[in-house]
Amino acid sequence: MGQQFDPIPDRANQVAKEVVDAAIAVHRALGPGLIESVYRVCLCHELSKRGLAFRHELDLPVVHDGVRLESGLRIDILVDECVIVETKAVEKLHPVHEAQILTYPKLTGCRLGLLINFNVPLLKDGIKRIVH
Repeated sequence: MGQQFDPIPDRANQVAKEVVDAAIAVHRALGPGLIESVYRVCLCHELSKRGLAFRHELDLPVVHDGVRLESGLRIDILVDECVIVETKAVEKLHPVHEAQILTYPKLTGCRLGLLINFNVPLLKDGIKRIVH
């Protein structure tokens, strides 16, 4: 029998919906074809307009052997301390992208993540919701 998890809190689901709406607004305005950092900064602007608290390019240390170590891991955007957002602008999402966002919940305790690839004709085809 598989492991069962508690449901994602309503607040995290609402925040994720707001992030998706903000990402759609960015994609409508810019379309595909730009570099990841452009989409990230525009998404942060949209999140600000919506009154959402977030931190971006957040260094994520790893605790190993009881010692906190700087690991070089960096979360693109952490929204309202409950949703991890990884932005991409790639031809195709690969398993390594999903593996990356699956690592962050283990290190942060945030169970909900959004992997958003802006380099697609329709943004809904570039959004992957990850629950850990």
